[in-house]
Amino acid sequence: MEQARSAGRFTSVHDKWWNAAKAARGKAAGTRALIEVLLLARHMDHEQVVAGLAAAYRASAFPREKSLRAFDFEANLNVDPATVNTLATCEWVKKSEPLCLIGDSGTGKSHLLIVLGTEAATKGFRVRYVLATKLVNELVEAADEKQLSKTIARCVRVDLLCIDELGYMELDRRGAELLFQVLTEREEKNSVAIASNESFSGWTKTFTDPRICAAIVDRLTFNGAIIQTGTESYRLAHTKAQAEQAAAT
Repeated sequence: MEQARSAGRFTSVHDKWWNAAKAARGKAAGTRALIEVLLLARHMDHEQVVAGLAAAYRASAFPREKSLRAFDFEANLNVDPATVNTLATCEWVKKSEPLCLIGDSGTGKSHLLIVLGTEAATKGFRVRYVLATKLVNELVEAADEKQLSKTIARCVRVDLLCIDELGYMELDRRGAELLFQVLTEREEKNSVAIASNESFSGWTKTFTDPRICAAIVDRLTFNGAIIQTGTESYRLAHTKAQAEQAAAT
């Protein structure tokens, strides 16, 4: 997947070099002309890459911008910086492996989900971010309108599907089955990353059918990475610290 993109870029550079060499041949200042053309080609390549990455980021539909530098590892010692930095290389996306971020509200799991999704988008992977309930609603509506196969195909097409807030709401059997269908279609083909406020043992609250629940957990953990962000809310601790500081002044 990534090798194909790289091959395309090398082909583009080779073509521009060859065309520039032919254009400069026979001119008195051939070498200078060649250098000027190549510098222009490199500049155009850079602009095209930047524009393409910006478009890929917009298509990912992240709700807000998050950066790895902004994540406070000292405030959440449950999260290993080395593990996150390794995931930021996106080798797991290249290998079509899953990722699960599990923890209570305010512990940074959505932050990390957006960060790692952004890293993938900036490296040229096709990424989509979506809330779990929104994705299920899309699938149900598509099924009602006889467009389910097209909707699932769009979900499968992206290299990384980031599903946030999985576990916040109970899904009926139909919704759970449709989500299971998407995960099954993506299994070992393209990566899925999820963020959930529930431990795996608590997923029966979301997926009330034990068999579907077990199958979904299996697909989201096989050969994948699991990061436990803990139970202590960084946002709550930060708010309390600010309140205490304000009271002391």
